[in-house]
Amino acid sequence: MASNQRSKFPDWPRNRLLLALPARIRGQILSSLEPVKIEREEVLIDADTSLDHVYFPDSGVISIVAVYPDGGIIEMATIGREGSTGFQAAFGAKVSSVRLFVQLPGTAARMSRAAFVHAMETIPVFRSLMFAHVHAFLEQVMISAGCNGSHGLKQRLARWLLMMRDRNDDDTLLLTQDLLAEMLGVQRPTITNAINALERASLITCGRRRVTILDRDGLMRVSCECYMLTRARIAQHLPKTYQN
Repeated sequence: MASNQRSKFPDWPRNRLLLALPARIRGQILSSLEPVKIEREEVLIDADTSLDHVYFPDSGVISIVAVYPDGGIIEMATIGREGSTGFQAAFGAKVSSVRLFVQLPGTAARMSRAAFVHAMETIPVFRSLMFAHVHAFLEQVMISAGCNGSHGLKQRLARWLLMMRDRNDDDTLLLTQDLLAEMLGVQRPTITNAINALERASLITCGRRRVTILDRDGLMRVSCECYMLTRARIAQHLPKTYQN
């Protein structure tokens, strides 16, 4: 990759998974990485399509979305600057079974699947870190599944917003209510009621295509325990990546 292309992305890469690699190892794979912008609501890879790239977000958030035959979707997990989308490629998959969808816009380091697989096969430190990430990712999926079945919408919304904030550079999240409803698996009027409840408590404010967190500590008190449990599980497997 040309150095002038990298210069358009200051402090690149910022992905904490890549930064957790020893500098020498990171230098080995740097030539395989390409900085790209990821746009809001962009589908990076759709379900049942070729798994051509792995993304390491620097900023922004990517959702892992299950797609059903009737067109319905449900979010399974999210990935920000603490991780990567390599959980399928790590086990040799060439076709994605899920949709990779941009929740919050930002930038990412993109790597071809072929380069990712080669690094997994030839660089033991890289392979160990990626498998630790896969373990943390699966923990997040399991916690999310349990949360969806056990906790109320206001608690789940608070947890979801907190997780988005952990991956964002400021308190304003570029989100729509329609997108929130879709990701949390509810109807638009239902998510509006939950948002209004958080607004009345002066925890957030909701504008056109954006939600701003006003009181993070208060939002944590409303959230279910799944937020802190997810953070703890990621920190257990990836102690250098999930910081805030």
